[in-house]
Amino acid sequence: MNIKQANTDHPILKVIAERWSPYGFTDRPVAETDLVSLFEAARWAASSYNEQPWSYLVATLDNPAEFQRLLSCLVESNQAWAEAAPVLALGVVSLRFAKNSQENRAAVHDLGLASGNLVTEATSRGLSVHQMIGILPDKARELYQIPEHYEAWTALAIGYKADPAKLPDILKERDLTFRQRKPLNEFVFTGQWKQPARLALKISDPSD
Repeated sequence: MNIKQANTDHPILKVIAERWSPYGFTDRPVAETDLVSLFEAARWAASSYNEQPWSYLVATLDNPAEFQRLLSCLVESNQAWAEAAPVLALGVVSLRFAKNSQENRAAVHDLGLASGNLVTEATSRGLSVHQMIGILPDKARELYQIPEHYEAWTALAIGYKADPAKLPDILKERDLTFRQRKPLNEFVFTGQWKQPARLALKISDPSD
């Protein structure tokens, strides 16, 4: 098994188990037909009142000036590795409901759902996505004239993962590290806070 594939305690979809966020990308371009399907998947995410409060700003390496403009909206440590990805995107949220201009507390949650759809679609197509919170929202607002009550929230590097053996040592180490997650009993509760739900204590039977 690929060392990055999740070693799950319970059965889940293969595409979820295979998803991970590489730091190394090849310069292989992403076909436009694949890229548009990623955003189509995001389009069909659930959202509060079906507001669909997300927008994406996208740049590809075949337009170097536009790519560098979007790259400059990432913090320096993310620019160092994300510059190798053939596609970059910024996830932007509308922080108010369109129907009444009231605060939309679900907006960031809904952007996450949309990006989750995008990432799952990407994985199913052999693509990888690395999401980042390390961005410069004020710079993005200035460069892209993002209006009031909207905010750039995350960034995504999209492309084909590189062979870790060919990466600089610091990236190689990150991309070869085994994946770990909290067990269910640390975040699925019942009755009161930190009291694990019975289902979270169930251990899968390997013979299932």
